[in-house]
Amino acid sequence: MHLTKRVLVTGGAGFLGSHLCERLLQEGCDVICADNFYTGSKRNIVHLLKNPYFELLRHDITFPLYLEVDEIYNLACPASPIHYQNDPVQTTKVNVHGSINMLGLAKRIKAKILQASTSEVYGDPAVHPQTEAYWGNVNCIGPRSCYDEGKRCAETLFFDYYRQHKLKIKVARIFNTYGPHMHPNDGRVVSNFIMQALRDEPITIYGDGSQTRSFCYVDDLIEGLIRLMNSPDDFTGPVNLGNPVEFTILELARKVIALTGSESKIVFKPLPEDDPKQRKPDITLAIDMLGWQPEVILEEGLKKTIGYFRNILEGV
Repeated sequence: MHLTKRVLVTGGAGFLGSHLCERLLQEGCDVICADNFYTGSKRNIVHLLKNPYFELLRHDITFPLYLEVDEIYNLACPASPIHYQNDPVQTTKVNVHGSINMLGLAKRIKAKILQASTSEVYGDPAVHPQTEAYWGNVNCIGPRSCYDEGKRCAETLFFDYYRQHKLKIKVARIFNTYGPHMHPNDGRVVSNFIMQALRDEPITIYGDGSQTRSFCYVDDLIEGLIRLMNSPDDFTGPVNLGNPVEFTILELARKVIALTGSESKIVFKPLPEDDPKQRKPDITLAIDMLGWQPEVILEEGLKKTIGYFRNILEGV
């Protein structure tokens, strides 16, 4: 009788995936990490390789995968605009073909499966803050569509498998998350600002800096994913996971400069196409159904993230 819970994490060498693998191992799970290393990094999981309950599989989920597990966390997908726009066709494929392959695997082995969806399904929202009932305002032919529409299609597939095949599904809509293991060159605002500040380079703000974001520290987010996976089977989501405390991009830049002691000056550049002006989750559903809300304040999380990037720059 196999008593240890066997868990597959696709995209397990990525930013969120590596933290999830760590946490699942701490909880006594047998963890299989599948990653094709398109954006994931061995640096994120090298410390786990010695653990006998951790297994690394180099695999691209746009191709089928055959193994036996109890649960699947489907996190595989480039998540930053630089990476997902670099190969938009592959981004759509990993969301659509990848989801079909993982759902097919879950159906065959009767596993529970969680989809890491995104706040990008709301597009440039006309409703603020965003609740799960909001259908979104997405450009289906723009440069971000491969990710936004890919993730929307993945949600469709998950709910169709749920309705048609009675599959046990969970869908998490993840809002801006940051922390150690972020890719230093992923073009996301937190990593961008920290790397620029640590190098005393100008900090680039796109637009006037008045657009808002809500930043969730990675440990809080992982706690939310695990609570969602462990929630009753009749609760499928989608559920927003993110930090409802809103900051302007300009406020974030000033905080990073202060915390790094940087000499950086702020410079302003034109806003990219389809960049949302506001992004803030309504997390009422997560509070009610999962008893979850973020606990790490921005300054605390930024200090840990700055320490991580400082080590990378110093070659530690």
